Parts: sequence; C-alpha cells; structure tokens
Amino acid sequence: MNELEEKTLTKTYVYEGPVVNLREDTAEMPDHTIANRTLVEHPGGVGIALEDEEGRFYFVSQWRYAQSVVTLEYPAGKREKGEDDLAVAKREIAEETGYEGKDWVYLGTIYPTPAYDSETIGLYYAKKGNYVGQHLDQDEHINVSLLTLDEITDKIIAGEVHDAKTVSMTFLIKEMKERGLIQ
Repeated sequence: MNELEEKTLTKTYVYEGPVVNLREDTAEMPDHTIANRTLVEHPGGVGIALEDEEGRFYFVSQWRYAQSVVTLEYPAGKREKGEDDLAVAKREIAEETGYEGKDWVYLGTIYPTPAYDSETIGLYYAKKGNYVGQHLDQDEHINVSLLTLDEITDKIIAGEVHDAKTVSMTFLIKEMKERGLIQ
C-alpha cells in the first residue's frame, strides 16, 4: 500500500445522472483517521489535435453552459460505456470536424480536476484524413476554425483560452514537435 493511499470505507450515491454521478464517501487516512470525501464520477473522454497539411489545427468554439462562456478548444468527446479511447477519438473528430484522422499518436492522459472528479482525458494527435461529413450531436452547436500552434499559444498567453486540455495539449504538442517525437 502506498504510504499516502486512502482506503474507501463507504460509498453513498447522492445523485446518479446521464453524465455524472455524485458520491459521498468515507475514507480511512494513512494515519487511520476517518475523512469524508465528495466525488463526482465522470466517464471521461478524449481530446484530439487534428493537424492539416499546412500545419494548422482544428478547433471548435462552443457555448459551455457551466461557465456561461464560449470556449475555444481542441475537439473532444465523452467516452461511452465500454468504449476504447482511440475509438472515441476517431468518432469525435469526424463528428465535430467532418474529417477522419490518420497516423494517430497517443499523447497521454490528464486529470482535469483530480481533487474531487474521476474524469480522465486521453489526449491524441492525428493528421487530417478524408472528409466524411460533420455529424454533430442534437444538442451540439459549434464553429470550427483552424489555427497554427503559434496562434493558439498566443491566445493562451493572452488569457483568451481557458480549457485545460487545450492549454496542456498545445504545449505538449509544441514540445513533442521540437523534440522530433511527432512530425
């Protein structure tokens, strides 16, 4: 057992919904004291950096209800039960941009809010493939734009981009390209 690990003693579901569940747990701390933990269960998702032949990346702008703002983000999507991350990435990039991806590279996983949320986001990079047509979800309204890594970096530095996956993916991709790990 890790010296910092907490042992779950009880799990009580307060809310179970179509996207998230809310739990209130009790946990035994490493020093054997008991603590209450509130946890949001989320199935997680993926973020996709799709690059075209000219070195530009596809971004989506959309209204984010929880923040009450329009955000600029890499395309992304939620995992469905039992769905593999690469399958999610392939499905979502086609749905949101209309393009297939090719030459897929797994970049890693991030934990957007690890203190209380189980969500993980698998990060992927791909080259633009064939056009297959955009197929947005019924409740999805987005604008698609193309930006270079330098343009999105400038927007991040200017405080215009707040999406965690977009910030982390941009700097990860820039560094991986500089090191020759992706072309």
